[in-house]
Amino acid sequence: MSETQIRRLKISFVFFVIAFAMVIAKAFKVQVIDSETLIAKSKGQFFRETKVYPKRGNIVDRNGNPLALNIQTYSLFTIPKNLKGDYSAYKQLEKIVPELNYQKVLNRIKKRRKFTWLARKIQLEKEQVEAIKELKGIYIESVPKRFYPNHELLAQTIGFVGVDNVGLSGLEYLFDKELKGKPRILKYIIDNKGRPVKFESKSEGGDAQDIVLTIDKDTQFIAEKYLKEAVIEHEADKGGIGVMDAETGEILAVANYPTFDPNELKNSPTDVRKLSFVSDPIEPGSTFKIVTAISALENKIATPDTNYYCEQGRLKVEDHIISEAESKKKYEWLSLKEIIKYSSNVGTTKIAFDLTYPRLKETLEKFNIGQKTGIEIPGESRGIFTSEENVSPLTLSNISFGQGVATTGVQMLSIYGAIANGGNYIAPTIIKGKPVEERSKRVMSEEMSKELTNILVEAVDSGTGGNAIIPYFRIAGKTSTAQRPDKRGGYTGYVSGFIGYP
Repeated sequence: MSETQIRRLKISFVFFVIAFAMVIAKAFKVQVIDSETLIAKSKGQFFRETKVYPKRGNIVDRNGNPLALNIQTYSLFTIPKNLKGDYSAYKQLEKIVPELNYQKVLNRIKKRRKFTWLARKIQLEKEQVEAIKELKGIYIESVPKRFYPNHELLAQTIGFVGVDNVGLSGLEYLFDKELKGKPRILKYIIDNKGRPVKFESKSEGGDAQDIVLTIDKDTQFIAEKYLKEAVIEHEADKGGIGVMDAETGEILAVANYPTFDPNELKNSPTDVRKLSFVSDPIEPGSTFKIVTAISALENKIATPDTNYYCEQGRLKVEDHIISEAESKKKYEWLSLKEIIKYSSNVGTTKIAFDLTYPRLKETLEKFNIGQKTGIEIPGESRGIFTSEENVSPLTLSNISFGQGVATTGVQMLSIYGAIANGGNYIAPTIIKGKPVEERSKRVMSEEMSKELTNILVEAVDSGTGGNAIIPYFRIAGKTSTAQRPDKRGGYTGYVSGFIGYP
């Protein structure tokens, strides 16, 4: 063997030793150093986890009547690449489910090769389901779909879910976690084609909860019926209504009109989907005068019989004239109870001037004006009122009769509830079973609440609330007419209302 051959052999041997050493080093790295990481990666390639939620809980009224429940539906999907250009199954599918038009299906899958939905959450007959199962390359799965059996009834409060049964608004959103329940974690092995071949449970789930409301379905139906009629009759832009048990703070009915059907979500404008009775503060107008009266009585600034000169219906405050909105009469002397009875803006202003804003502000805060009531409905507003200790005479005048302050419907409902039940402010609730004691505080004496009720009865029997008279019933209540603020400044139109109780 020549020297050249020997040299070549030595070089080859050196390269072989180096290559062998590299293989050994790589093997050592894989088997020793990176073993745990690679094992984890390999498991990740063959093991999968998925969450399986229990059937979504129902929402029911106080008597167990269903307001939101689940119905059986089906979703269809396909994997186009597996069909290898044979689309005959899609033609057969159109015969079984006519709304799944063959041409539309082809257009959907034209640029797709992998997983593609053909339909989601559609209702099918048993015969249709069995026929679809026989089609090659089309897969069907049973899935629950949220259904609202009463359609528009209580829609803005209940809210709705998305296509994946996740709450997106209303109680469906607020209590999504409770309604979904705790998912069961399923661990499964897939083969080299990505198909699951073995399942095992990694953790047990928890049952979904039903949500029981304080709502009475029949009361809700009646409330919505008359609200709709009133809005249409008076050609109003919208309206709101609330019914509360004054002794417990439980909401029996609450609604706005216009409303929507959550089963037909795509056909409804978004601006009617929220419960503005809770979310949108408005200037309450004359229903707020009772708060000014409460403040004057509890601060001993006046008694029900204290007289005020009402300037024949016109009072100049700064550069503005305060006039009477609900009465054309030119009053001279009126007592406090008559000021409420006849809804005098001038008289209420005179009371407020004697009272001063710091005292009135204390009363507003006592009734949680400027704070959320805590009702279990998303988007609740705090309302709006100035927190300053000193305000101008004009601002104080406006606040006294409900023009310089903004409240929600549910806030005003709670104030009148305190008068009706003997003097206890009870935070409203829409969830059944919440203890009254945890939501109640005394805000006035029982004697004062009786006196205020007598004043409000007079306001109905012989004052501005005559339309609320019901033969053989004693009705206490207060009307309101407030100017509606214009977004461009000033006022346009009016907001009218009434709050009352037997």
